[in-house]
Amino acid sequence: MRVGIFLSNFTPQIGGGFTFENEVFRAIAEFGGTSGHTFIVYSWDKKLSQAPLLGQHIEYRSLHHSVKKLLLSQPLKLIKELFKRLRQSKNLLELNSVFKDVILVAILGKEVDLVWYLEPSTRTVEIPYITTLWDLQHRVQPCFPELSTQGQWDEREQFYAKVLRCASIIVTGTEAGRAEVERFYQVPSDRIKILPFPTPEWALNAPHNDDRYILEKYNIPENYLFYPAQFWAHKNHVALLMAVKWLRSQYNLIFPVVFVGSEKGNKQYIQQVVADLDLSSQVHFLGFVPQADIVPLYRHAFALAFMSFCGPDNIPPLEAFALGCPVVAANVSGALEQLGNAALLVDQRDERQVALAIKSLYDDPILRQTLVQRGLVRAAKWTGQDYVKAGFEMITEFESLRRCWSQYGLVKSARSSNIPLAPLLRGLGGSSYLNCIAVGVA
Repeated sequence: MRVGIFLSNFTPQIGGGFTFENEVFRAIAEFGGTSGHTFIVYSWDKKLSQAPLLGQHIEYRSLHHSVKKLLLSQPLKLIKELFKRLRQSKNLLELNSVFKDVILVAILGKEVDLVWYLEPSTRTVEIPYITTLWDLQHRVQPCFPELSTQGQWDEREQFYAKVLRCASIIVTGTEAGRAEVERFYQVPSDRIKILPFPTPEWALNAPHNDDRYILEKYNIPENYLFYPAQFWAHKNHVALLMAVKWLRSQYNLIFPVVFVGSEKGNKQYIQQVVADLDLSSQVHFLGFVPQADIVPLYRHAFALAFMSFCGPDNIPPLEAFALGCPVVAANVSGALEQLGNAALLVDQRDERQVALAIKSLYDDPILRQTLVQRGLVRAAKWTGQDYVKAGFEMITEFESLRRCWSQYGLVKSARSSNIPLAPLLRGLGGSSYLNCIAVGVA
């Protein structure tokens, strides 16, 4: 089959989302030739930044060029379909969304049989698709401001209620994730496939260089507790800080803490907590750091202390496993399934339990080394290659359904038109999206 893949505009500052999408796309590019399928990669970029990854089994389409070509060749029929859809919806506020849907169906319907979204997004539900689900935490823990305020809860709920129920296949990383989809959205179990998060290749194959420079570069001591996480409330930096404070007051154990991650609105509060707990001399805020520095930061850490309230899947513990860093992790739903016995799982709400887990690694070097060895085994158990090969099997299985109808296509013939399109589009209601397209084709 011909399978469409959309690349998002993720940047390294996004964190785990960027790492995940990059890892899966890299593996598709490397191993897709064995799948028996052809992959069509879509992006708004005029040129694909990962161009060296393209091969006989991967083609690239710039949506910028595809939309422009379509609008110039078939404007009247597109507009006719647009107004037909608007009459059906009876809501002019949906103009922007309906227009994008019409355009994407017209492009994708003639080029692909199925779309595989590598991250939680779906551009249209009118072409059969595989969607990837990371979490449904707005349902599980709506108290966190980033999941509920400023319309976030409604936006997430509207998105997932439609996208998950309409998906041909939903990919999630754990049985816990599958159970949440079934519970919240009543999706049949056989449409939900479990593909564990892959360990990033850059962590599995990181070279063993003399990397002690990292301590001097960031002015940090050895044997720190490492927590790479953006500054969201649900990341629970506070629990680690309170655990470190308790270790100092109860046992005179002084653990440095290194926080890495982009600011998402909660950093100033965490800095105030550090000051209130009198931990300023122990805690180091490095901000966003490049991937090249993440490797030695893991390797020089005493342990990864991953305290996030959100799951059921997380990437940093897998990175730590691959780089020989022992893991103390929050025992959220799905954590035991993902991490097994390679991590010490703790109640992330109980700072004393967090502290005692850290202390157990300090008191028992053999336990710490055992976790390191278990982590290395766990990291190698499921890679990007394993992930995409399981994905290829899903696509092949779906082929028996997809062969039952022809390709989509809004327009049967593509005839050019001399109609001045830009003014026409600008007159459709002032949508910013339409105006951008009009400027692009004028």
